[in-house]
Amino acid sequence: MVLAGTCIRLTAAVRLGSRDIPYTIRSLATATVASSSHESSSKHEQQRRHASCRKMSGWQIHSYGAPEEEIQFSEGIKMPILKSPTQLLVKVKASSVNPIDVAMINGYGASVLNAMRCKDGGIEFPLILGRDFCGEIVQKGLGISSRELEVGDEVWGVVPVHLQGCHADYVAVEKYCLFKKPANLNKIDASAVLYAGLTAWSGLYVTGHLGDLLGAISPVGGGAGKKVLVLGAAGGVGTLVVQMLLAERVDVFATCSPDAIQMVRNLGVSHVLDYTDPTHVQNLASVGRFDIVLDCAGKGTDYANEVPWKFDQYITFNSPVLKNIDKDGFAAGMIQNAASLVRSNTAALSTRSGLVKWGYFVPAPQGIAYLQRLVEKGRLLPVVEKVFPYANTAEAYERVAQKHLRGKIVIDYE
Repeated sequence: MVLAGTCIRLTAAVRLGSRDIPYTIRSLATATVASSSHESSSKHEQQRRHASCRKMSGWQIHSYGAPEEEIQFSEGIKMPILKSPTQLLVKVKASSVNPIDVAMINGYGASVLNAMRCKDGGIEFPLILGRDFCGEIVQKGLGISSRELEVGDEVWGVVPVHLQGCHADYVAVEKYCLFKKPANLNKIDASAVLYAGLTAWSGLYVTGHLGDLLGAISPVGGGAGKKVLVLGAAGGVGTLVVQMLLAERVDVFATCSPDAIQMVRNLGVSHVLDYTDPTHVQNLASVGRFDIVLDCAGKGTDYANEVPWKFDQYITFNSPVLKNIDKDGFAAGMIQNAASLVRSNTAALSTRSGLVKWGYFVPAPQGIAYLQRLVEKGRLLPVVEKVFPYANTAEAYERVAQKHLRGKIVIDYE
C-alpha cells in the first residue's frame, strides 16, 4: 500500500558526489571547463570540438502541420550561442515531449509566439521544440558565479515557449530557468518534471492563490486543509498536481478513465472517480464546495457551467487566448477573450458557483525551487509512460499526439 504523498519507484538512481572543476576564460562572455582527469578532459575536448564547428543535431519543423509529417531530424543545425552574461549552454541528456509541443506544430499560438520570438532576434522557422530537459552545463556567461552554477554541473531546466527548444544536442537558457538536478532523481525522471510541474504549480499558487500571496512569490507552497478536485489526474500535469496537493495536506478528489484509477490511487489519492460513469457528477456534487476545481483534462471554461458542483474557483489550462488571437488577430482576439471570460464568470456566479479562471505554464524560479524541495523530500516523482531513444523522437511526438497519456513521454539522448 502506498501512503499518501509518498513516491515509490522500482528503479535505482545514482548520487553523484560533488567535485570542483576549474575553468578557463574562453572569451569576455563565457567560461568553459578545463578538467585535469583524462576521461573528463577527453569528453570536454570532444564537446569543445563540436562547439568549435558550431553544428549540432536536433529535431525541427519547417512549417506548421501534422506532427508525423513536419518533425524532421537534422545534423547541420547551428549551435545556440550565449547572448547574455546570464545565459548557459547545456548538453542535453534527456527531455520530455509535452502536449504543447504537438500543439505548436499544429500552429497553436503562432501569431503571438512568433512575434515574441522575432522580438528577441529569433526566426519563425526552422523551429526546435521541447520545453524541459536534464543535462550538463558546458558553457556559462560570466555573470554567473561559481556559487550558483558551474561548468560540469548536472542540471534540470525549462525553456520558455517562445524560444528555440531543447530537442537537440544543446540548448541555451537563462539562469532563472536552470537549477542543479536533484541528486535523488535520475536523468529520465528529472527531464519529466518541470514543464508539467510548473504548469501545475502556477495553476494552484499563481492563478488559484492556494497558498495566498506567499505561495505565489516564494517556494513555500501551502493549502493545508483545503479541498481540491482534479479533473484528468492521470496525465502529465495531473499525476504531478495530485502529489503536490497531498504533500501540502490538501483533501484531494480526482477523476480519470477507468483503466487509470488504480495508478492514481497508487499516488496516494483516496477519492478517485471514473469520469466515464455518469454518476460521478452527482457523487462529486454531494461532497460539498471545493476550494478549487482544477481542469487538467482540457474541459475548458464552459464545462464549469455544465456540472452542478460548487466551487470557489474553477481553473482550466485549456485557455482560448492564443487560439482567438491566431484566428482573429490581436485586437479582435483579445476582445473575444475578455468576452469569453466575462460570459463564463457571469454564468458561474448566477448559479452561486465561484470564479472561472485560466491557468498557464509560468517558468518562475520560485516554482522550480518549490518542485525541487518536494522532489528532494521524496514527495514528488513523475510517472513516465514510455522512454524513446533520441533517434525515435518522431515516434515520441506521435504518441503524445494520440492523447490519453499515463504520465510523461521522455526522450533519452544517450
